[in-house]
Amino acid sequence: MDKKIYALNQQIGKRLSETHQWLTCAESCTGGLIAGSITDVAGSSAYFDRGFVTYSNQSKHDLLGVKRQTLEQWGAVSEPTVREMAVGALKMANADIAVSVSGIAGPEGGTPDKPVGTVWFGWASRDGRVLADKKVFAGDRQQVRQQAVCYALSVVLEKFL
Repeated sequence: MDKKIYALNQQIGKRLSETHQWLTCAESCTGGLIAGSITDVAGSSAYFDRGFVTYSNQSKHDLLGVKRQTLEQWGAVSEPTVREMAVGALKMANADIAVSVSGIAGPEGGTPDKPVGTVWFGWASRDGRVLADKKVFAGDRQQVRQQAVCYALSVVLEKFL
């Protein structure tokens, strides 16, 4: 998985550099793994602006402007929340594309509606596109987080570059 993520980030970096675009991320359950994987690639300072690790609901509100009502009504692991996270990251960063992630990596915290492995993803771009998707990954905590990183970056490459 690490090699796949590294290869994805190389491709993303190449495309961002070619198009003179910048990327930002807002992470909850991945805890900075997306930002860390992006900056594993030499030269990423030419296209990666910043990353937000917003693990608590309060930080999602304070740093990204996620509405308290959204968090209360839908919860942190929801489509409305990741959409607001991505849009908020885009507003707060000097970037053209934002990716956001919020999920339940486990081993605890799951519910019947949101089992362990549930991860919501959001993407936003300066051209006004906002996308969201949900996946339910199998595996332990680390496997869920790695799969989330891989999927989040795959969509950046496939849909935004």
